[in-house]
Amino acid sequence: MDKRFTSAQVVQLTGITPRQLQWWDECGIVQPQREGRRRLYAFDDVTEIAVICALRRKGFPLQRVRRIMKFLQKEFGRRLAEAVSSGSEYHLLTDGKRIYLENSQSQVIDILKNSRQPLLAVCLSDAVREVKAEIFNRRPAQRHITRGAGKRRSS
Repeated sequence: MDKRFTSAQVVQLTGITPRQLQWWDECGIVQPQREGRRRLYAFDDVTEIAVICALRRKGFPLQRVRRIMKFLQKEFGRRLAEAVSSGSEYHLLTDGKRIYLENSQSQVIDILKNSRQPLLAVCLSDAVREVKAEIFNRRPAQRHITRGAGKRRSS
């Protein structure tokens, strides 16, 4: 998919605030393409933002999120959306020190059973599917996004 998304569209799709999105760009967490002063995000960028949002909602500090995203890039050897779209269910689990990436339900259950600490888990596949569904299931009238408030226009 080579569609690009504006900052306003990314805000609408992921629920991130415009300021957070700008800050993540400034920190180098997500690096969009630029056309003049406009930031344009590829589908892969939007899926990574969705995963980062899921991690942040679970209470991960931004420094740890950055480490997790680097781990995922190293582990997959390609962009997250491409790797997760291959059909396997990928689950990210962490106890705050160790990071586990599993694609087998039995492995996830084993890690949960044998853990001595609480683990936080995020299903990477679900995050990618949710973004895809949000993008592809919209009716044309809902694609128009108002500036500022990030709300859909009704037609």
